[in-house]
Amino acid sequence: MDRIYRITQGGETFYAVEHDGNLRRASGDVFSGYSLGAAVAGGLEGVKIHPPVVPSKIVCVGLNYKDHAAESGKPVPSEPLIFIKPSTAVIGHGDPIRLPPGVGRVDHEAEMGIVIGRRAHRVPKARAWDYILGLTCVNDVTARDLQNRESQYTRCKGFDTFAPIGPCIATGLNGSPRSVEGWVNDERRQSSTTGHLIFSIEHLVEFVTFVMTLEPGDVISTGTPEGIGPIRAGDVVTVKVGGVGELRNPVENE
Repeated sequence: MDRIYRITQGGETFYAVEHDGNLRRASGDVFSGYSLGAAVAGGLEGVKIHPPVVPSKIVCVGLNYKDHAAESGKPVPSEPLIFIKPSTAVIGHGDPIRLPPGVGRVDHEAEMGIVIGRRAHRVPKARAWDYILGLTCVNDVTARDLQNRESQYTRCKGFDTFAPIGPCIATGLNGSPRSVEGWVNDERRQSSTTGHLIFSIEHLVEFVTFVMTLEPGDVISTGTPEGIGPIRAGDVVTVKVGGVGELRNPVENE
């Protein structure tokens, strides 16, 4: 398994791959094939970690855990409920989530993200993993009071900084259940596994690509388990996905 990072060191931004415990420059295109180059001096210490991809779109899945549907007071959907976050919402590991003025309660939503590796149009379930580069962590930050007032999710989910992604893309994984946790400061608020997903990774790839073509670097965020809750300025929010890593972001007022 490799972990692909996009980092800046010494004023230069490039992809680096953590392989066998060592961080090395990636030569070539991480989507179509790369080789490992020189070691990155100091590893991840002292580098700036960026979002591992700059997606044209983030396709999110609502109510994809039964326990989250129950805590939201909504029925379990019969097919995936999808919506899109804009690319302008994306931030990386360590970047601040900025709370917009006057929107009321804002919540964390810890999720596992699927990173698309090549152009995908109407992909059958059986071939889903042929189109997946790897997995990542996503925080589907949500202005909850706005969501409760509206029937559409674009505004409440689409604010700048409301889509932390990272810290890396973990490759070489499969659809086996993996843990998903959401932490605020030192309190674990969300804890589940992707084994509880209503709609599997393969199902989601098939469903979404029937509707829209996904480009390399696009992300499907697979939904959040129960335990969503408010975040406030001064908090630090961490999303942990088994086999991927930890995505950590401070929270501040805009």
